[in-house]
Amino acid sequence: MTASDSPAARSRRDPAARSPWRQPLALVGAAFIVLWVLVALLAPLLAPQGPLDQLSPKLLEPSAQHLFGTDELGRDVLSRVIYGSQVSLPLAFLLVAFAAVIGSVVGGIAGFFGGWVDGALMRLADLVFAFPGIILAMAVAAALGPQLRNAVLAVVVVSWPSYARLVRGLVLSARNSEYVVASRLLGSSAVRTMLVDLRPNIAGPVLVMAALDVGNAVLLLSGLSFLGLGAQPPAAEWGAMVAAGAANFDRWWVGLFPGLCILTVVLAFNFVGDTLRDALDPRTARAIRG
Repeated sequence: MTASDSPAARSRRDPAARSPWRQPLALVGAAFIVLWVLVALLAPLLAPQGPLDQLSPKLLEPSAQHLFGTDELGRDVLSRVIYGSQVSLPLAFLLVAFAAVIGSVVGGIAGFFGGWVDGALMRLADLVFAFPGIILAMAVAAALGPQLRNAVLAVVVVSWPSYARLVRGLVLSARNSEYVVASRLLGSSAVRTMLVDLRPNIAGPVLVMAALDVGNAVLLLSGLSFLGLGAQPPAAEWGAMVAAGAANFDRWWVGLFPGLCILTVVLAFNFVGDTLRDALDPRTARAIRG
């Protein structure tokens, strides 16, 4: 085998082999995310009608006039799907950010200080893990009241322990490293050590988990709205729209299109999360390039 046929030479010639972001699934996921972000930002310009306008006959099939048909109140389904992106996507990003921050702080404190602090915080996380996520989210949302804000809080409650466990494990593996010990010997406080010395090693895995969790957050929020514990009528939200489709099961278009929106968002963030993991894991990145 000549030098020009070596894996390194092929990697230099083939751009797709040099970066996980050139892989097809990564490109598809990134394209769908960009598309949905643009749809959410430009919803008033893209939607043919307002999300609450009842200007058409009820339950019209998809046609040139109404591409996604109309629902049981004569509202344009396409318009409601477009405006629904302004609800599902921002709330999913928001609750993932809250869960990541809360879980990272709890996990960092537990891993760094250890002892009874670690035991108490991790037992709290175990208490949340003891229940299936969707069941606990339903219980919290029902206790707080059927509102979209309460559904977000419920999803945060069931999501933060995953980040706490991840960050705790990363801190435990790094807190006895030479650079951390040297920083403490030089007089760095616990807060500075965690923010300056440990944070760079923690940020990558947390970012990967957050990217994967955005899709799960959309799915959980939609599930709570489907069950009547999230968005309330007449709000344009994908889960509530799927519930309306279930109530009009013979009119397939009412629930199909919002369901496809949920599917594309979940798959897109899963693809991007997997790509982030491949890009940030040196062993996986080398395997891809090789």
